[in-house]
Amino acid sequence: MRRRILLLVVGMTTLVVLAFAIPLALLVRSAVADQAQKSAVDQANTAASFLRSGNATDASIRSFVADQRNDADHRTWIVTPEGDVIGSPPTGAPRSGLLPNGAAPGRGPHGGGDDDAGGPRAQLRDDFGGRVAEVTVAGPDGAGRPYQVVVWISPAALHAGAYKWWGLLAVASGGLIALSFVGGELVTRRLVRPLEDSAQTARRISAGDLAARATTDGPKEVAEVGTALNQLADRIDELVIEERETVADMSHRMRTPLTALRLDAEALRDPDDAERIGAHVSALERTLTAVIRAARRPQREGRAPAADATYVVGDRVAFWSALTDEQQRKVTVSLPSEPVFVRCAAEDLAATIDALVENVIAHTPEGNAFAVTLRATDDGALLEVADDGPGLPDGVGERGRSDRGSTGLGLSIARQCAEASGGSMATGRSLTGGALVVLHLGPAAPAQAVPTDS
Repeated sequence: MRRRILLLVVGMTTLVVLAFAIPLALLVRSAVADQAQKSAVDQANTAASFLRSGNATDASIRSFVADQRNDADHRTWIVTPEGDVIGSPPTGAPRSGLLPNGAAPGRGPHGGGDDDAGGPRAQLRDDFGGRVAEVTVAGPDGAGRPYQVVVWISPAALHAGAYKWWGLLAVASGGLIALSFVGGELVTRRLVRPLEDSAQTARRISAGDLAARATTDGPKEVAEVGTALNQLADRIDELVIEERETVADMSHRMRTPLTALRLDAEALRDPDDAERIGAHVSALERTLTAVIRAARRPQREGRAPAADATYVVGDRVAFWSALTDEQQRKVTVSLPSEPVFVRCAAEDLAATIDALVENVIAHTPEGNAFAVTLRATDDGALLEVADDGPGLPDGVGERGRSDRGSTGLGLSIARQCAEASGGSMATGRSLTGGALVVLHLGPAAPAQAVPTDS
C-alpha cells in the first residue's frame, strides 16, 4: 500500500512538472533563437552605421570585419560596391553580388524600417543553411551599387544558448520530483505505518495474543482505527476472562456432588463395585481439576502461554524413568541441543507427555521399548512418541473414542494441547508396527517461555 501511494504521489508530481516543463522548454528555445537573431540584426546594423559614417575605406572595413565574430557558426562579411567580398562567407554563399542591382531590402521580424542613423535596418531571411541578417548601405557617392552587409548564423548557433537553460530546467524538474519522492515517503510512512501496525496487531490477536495493542499515532483518522482495535481487544479480553471464570465456578460447584458420589461409592457393599465406581469418580475429579486450572491459567501465565519443549519433554521422560527401568523398558529420547519454544503452557505440555507415556506403559507389555523424539521445525516443533506394542486400533484418538478399553482421555489431552498451540495431532504405526502419535506444536517467542517444575 505504501509503495502504491508513493508511486501515485511521484507520478502526479511528474505529470505536473512535465506539463510546465515542456512548454517552458519550447518557450526558452524560441526566446534563445529570437535573442540570437536580434544579436545578428544588431551586428548588421552596427556595420551599416560604420559604413554610413563616411570614413569607411577598404582597410578600415577589413579591420572592422576582422574584429567581428567569425567561426563555423557565425560569419560576417561585406560586399563593396565594386563587388569585392570582405570577410568569409559560409560554404555555398556567392563571393559577390549578394543583392543584385542593389535591390532594397524588405521587412522581416527584426528588420525593415530605419535605424537610428536614418538608414534602412537589417532584415532576416533563411539562406545558406542558416539564418541571415542583411542590410544595404548607399555607396560613397550615393549612386551606383550599395554596400551589402551580411551576418550569418548557423542553426546550431541559433539554439546553442537553449541547452544550458534546458539543463537547468531538467535539474530543477528532477529536484522537484525527488522532493516529491521524499515528501511522499514521509507522508506515506506517517499514514501507512500505523495501519500496518494495526494490521499486525489484528493478526496477533487472531493468533491468541490478547495482550497485543496497536499504536495510536499518525493522522486522526488512522489513530481512530488503532483506538477502536484496542477497544475491541480489551472487550475480547474481558469476555474471555468472564467465560473462563464461569467455567471455573461451574467446575467448583460440581465438587460437592462429586464428594457425595464418592461417599456413596465407598458405602457400597461390593468391594469391586466400590473400587470401580471410585476410580471413575477419581478420573472425573481429575478432569474437573484440569478444567479449573486451565480456566484460571490466564491469571497466572498470560493469555499467550509458551514453554521450552526441550526442557519439558526431557523432564517428564526422566520422571517416568523409575517405572520404565522397573519394567525393563528401553527408552530412546532424542532432543535438540537448543531450546525449542512452543506456544502452549508448560503445564499442559507436561500433562500431554505424561498422558502419552502413561498410555504406552498401560497398553503395551512390560519390556516393550518406546521412543520419544522432539524436532524443531520452521513453524514450531514435532513431537513423536512411538512404541513396539500392538499398535492403535482404527479411529482411535478421536474425542470420546475408546483407546484399547480406556476412556480415550490421554489422546484427547494430547490433541487439545496441539490444537491450542496452533498445530495438530496425527496417529499411525511406528516402524516396528506399534503405535505412533505425532504432535505438531506451534511456535512461540523465546521471551514467552515458561519452564515447568520437575
